Amino acid sequence: MTQDQTILFGLLVFVFVFLIWGRWRYDLVAFVALLIALLTGIVPKEQAFSGFGHPATIIIALVLIVSRGLSNSGAIELVARYLVDASRKLSTHITVMSGFAAALSAIMNNVAALALLMPVDMQAAKKAGRSPSLSLMPLSFASILGGMITMIGTPPNIVVAEFRGDALGAPYGMFDFAPVGLACAVAGVAYVALFGWRLLPRERQSSDAGKELFELADYIVEVRVPEGSPVIGKRVRDLDTDAEKADVQIIGLIRRGRRLPGLARIAEIKAADILILEASPDSLEEALGALKLEYVGKGEGKLGDEELVLQEVVVQESSRLAGRSAMSVRLLYRYRVALVGVSRQGRRFRDKVRALTLRPGDILLLLGSEERLNDITGRLGLLPLADRGHSVLQRDKASIAVAAFAGAIAAASFGFVYLPVALGCVVALYALLNIVPLRDVYKSVEWPVIVLLGSMIPIGGALQSTGGTELIAGGIVDVSAGFSPVVVLTLLVIVTMTLSDVMNNTATAVIAAPIAVEIATRLGVSPDPFLMGVAVAASCAFLTPIGHKNNTLIMGPGGYRFGDYWRMGLPLEILIVTISVPALITFWPL
Repeated sequence: MTQDQTILFGLLVFVFVFLIWGRWRYDLVAFVALLIALLTGIVPKEQAFSGFGHPATIIIALVLIVSRGLSNSGAIELVARYLVDASRKLSTHITVMSGFAAALSAIMNNVAALALLMPVDMQAAKKAGRSPSLSLMPLSFASILGGMITMIGTPPNIVVAEFRGDALGAPYGMFDFAPVGLACAVAGVAYVALFGWRLLPRERQSSDAGKELFELADYIVEVRVPEGSPVIGKRVRDLDTDAEKADVQIIGLIRRGRRLPGLARIAEIKAADILILEASPDSLEEALGALKLEYVGKGEGKLGDEELVLQEVVVQESSRLAGRSAMSVRLLYRYRVALVGVSRQGRRFRDKVRALTLRPGDILLLLGSEERLNDITGRLGLLPLADRGHSVLQRDKASIAVAAFAGAIAAASFGFVYLPVALGCVVALYALLNIVPLRDVYKSVEWPVIVLLGSMIPIGGALQSTGGTELIAGGIVDVSAGFSPVVVLTLLVIVTMTLSDVMNNTATAVIAAPIAVEIATRLGVSPDPFLMGVAVAASCAFLTPIGHKNNTLIMGPGGYRFGDYWRMGLPLEILIVTISVPALITFWPL
């Protein structure tokens, strides 16, 4: 092993460890890795930022903007409302929603597809009086499966398609992924709809589970004691009876910005103290009325005189709040919106709510005017849990939006226009027609993914130029010596799928694609089934909530625990391996 290879493999171990650890966001990890590669000379300075101009990076950015345009036009919302019927049986509902999610993910980014459908699904569950946990995980898995059908459905497909162009002279086309992807998606959606949701723990299927989740009784909330409140002069423990009547629990007290340790139960309450409650939104309102308390910020004039409403939102992985606190972004002072409470998979936390470092999947309870809440959800990358019927959709432009997108896809598929150019034309049209306002064009792009991809592509190139791919591929071929190429292909699919379960799927595709080509070269067979195998496997992250953004997004609203994913996901991954390998060698012969 050469010195460059030693440094590069050490760098890849650094990337793997920190992506799995999750303490640092994946884009920062990738960018730091790129800087180390540049400083050590593994990546030449001429290639330093070549990844940011790579077609795969550009296509992903454009697809995200187009997805926003399709959403803003109301085309998807219109179809969803026709398809969703809360009176259907649960199995029928899951089948319809999963099928629609898979189809939608084939033509737009699968994370965007889930973000559009999750509030609709939760609203249907609420009307039907059932737990949203029974349908949210099937919905997430189906959206991941559908992304495998076309090139633009999921970032790994885009990465693999463009890598083939660099390595073999011609990239994959829009629908080259369809034969294998469609087979996997149909089998996967059938499993999810018929059997998968039944594998969730029994408590998810109880009649009370839906009520508990929709009440979200595990919010940790801060409320202020105003002047004249009847609780002034009392001890916290004296309020137990009133709190119990309102179905809240007082779990702490903050005075002058400091949480009182241990003695909060016997402390005498004073004006301007902050009480920490565990409550649902409904019980919280009752407690505020009974005890004459108020939301933080309301009595200080920071929220204005507008009519105030509560909004429940989920922190997405790309949100500006992820990894930060409400205080650090000055949420109340800058946006005139108060963070009232936080729910984190039923776990309590010791930090003050406003000082708490927020994580993807956290559910936030926000207070503010409806106009400000509508603005902040988009600006900060938050996903409202309620179906936003008040959103102003440009339904009169739905046909134009769909026609422009379909025309671009057709033109690119028949080779008339290069795909990034075709998508760029759609984005320009959407901006000119104000389907995606100029202020939202850049907000639509998930910049952490762009930084991740732009940083990892040069490292992936270094893996080839230093002979690293030959070394890894040689090891895999040696381990499977004496077996047929089909066995080696199966091994590659399983290893890639396992990596994707614990680290970002885009990074997995960047690293695994050159290894796939090298393995095929050593075996003297076509590289296409191996590249397609990487695309399928990198997309299939069903065992953990960290393997795919969609799994993270549903964790809080679904009330899922870490172990719930493998119950439903492990059989699905086994099924995908069983279906994909025969399909790969059938449609892409060795």
